[in-house]
Amino acid sequence: MRLDKFLANYSSLSRTEATKALKQKRVLVNGDLVKTGSHKVANDDQVWLDGRRIEMNTAVYFMMNKPANYLCANADPQHALVFDLIDEASTYVLHTVGRLDLDTTGLLLITDDGQWSHRLTSPKHHIPKTYRVWLDEPLVADAEIQCEQGLLLRSESKPTLPAELNRITDTEVLITISEGRYHQVKRMFAAMGNRVVRLHRERIGPLELDPNLAPGEYRSLTQQELDVLGIANTDL
Repeated sequence: MRLDKFLANYSSLSRTEATKALKQKRVLVNGDLVKTGSHKVANDDQVWLDGRRIEMNTAVYFMMNKPANYLCANADPQHALVFDLIDEASTYVLHTVGRLDLDTTGLLLITDDGQWSHRLTSPKHHIPKTYRVWLDEPLVADAEIQCEQGLLLRSESKPTLPAELNRITDTEVLITISEGRYHQVKRMFAAMGNRVVRLHRERIGPLELDPNLAPGEYRSLTQQELDVLGIANTDL
């Protein structure tokens, strides 16, 4: 297997990020510095990225009900981490599939399969994500139309892609977006003159958060869930 593909498959790096890491001299193979993505990796080779060995092992896939005040990161000196909630061996090889803000709760996917997570988060695939949103003020009358037409966010030149807004009450809604701009949901409601007071992700593509998972709990994805998320189609 090519070294850049190995890194994309078994670390959190995309193929492009793997190429960059090689050029930055961050990768060792059997103790030797390697800077070429086409370098062939055998099953018994030892590959190290940023001082950590990357294992070629069976990938794991978890669903977590993320609680508030936990950070989607592998290290941070100031905040509790979602990985603090996971009781598994070798949690250092795990990464979150995208991120939820510190105060955002709900469906979070965690894996050690970099290729799979890249596929789910890549902008070109437009995987829809549904959030339940609680607002500070009543929603404007034409909010559904504004979301469908696209909103121009502050400091950006292109409007958002069409989003589906379902009004439950004037201060509680469901919104489905198919892109992942920085703080996008919060900024969309800010563009409509409102403020998000609570944000909870309920769905990624066809996958819904397991209602039996309490905040902070997690479980492995079932094979059926992996199938609907396209686990077999990870060769980008």
